[in-house]
Amino acid sequence: MEYIKLSVNDVFLLTPRVFGDERGFFMETFRQSEFVEHCGDCQFVQDNHSSSSKGILRGLHYQHKQPQGKLVRVTRGEVFDVAVDMRKSSPTFGQWVGAFLSESNKQMLWVPPGFAHGFYVTSEMAEFQYKCTDYYAPGDEYSLRWDDPTVGVKWPVQNGDVKLSDKDANGLAFSDCPYFD
Repeated sequence: MEYIKLSVNDVFLLTPRVFGDERGFFMETFRQSEFVEHCGDCQFVQDNHSSSSKGILRGLHYQHKQPQGKLVRVTRGEVFDVAVDMRKSSPTFGQWVGAFLSESNKQMLWVPPGFAHGFYVTSEMAEFQYKCTDYYAPGDEYSLRWDDPTVGVKWPVQNGDVKLSDKDANGLAFSDCPYFD
């Protein structure tokens, strides 16, 4: 596995080695010892899997009292995946980083605790899978507004096509969000 440190502190793009031939492919998607060496000592407690159609934007979500680190990947289709640093003590506080994750590039993104996270589906549909370092806590979830001008995420929106949940359409401005120390 190759671990590439991105421009926002503590976020990594992971690229697995893929072994393939006419029968298909094999790849290792996670190895605890390598992950600890590059990303820190985290324990994953929950795996999630979602399916979304083109134009769906999910996020930017985070939990404040029970922050979740997420190791995310796409097993079908393609998404533009985004992490926003919500840690006031970080030199990259308020900055974002994004990456295209797809079934063809097989890359993963490590989004540490203390970040808002979301994705936009660019293919006809996408299946998104992720490991979490803490359990989902519905009363502790916040949604940073996806188009907040202070953060300025440059989503690859096609023809103004963005489909949001009510929660995400009513997300908080960055200035109104609870931050991490």
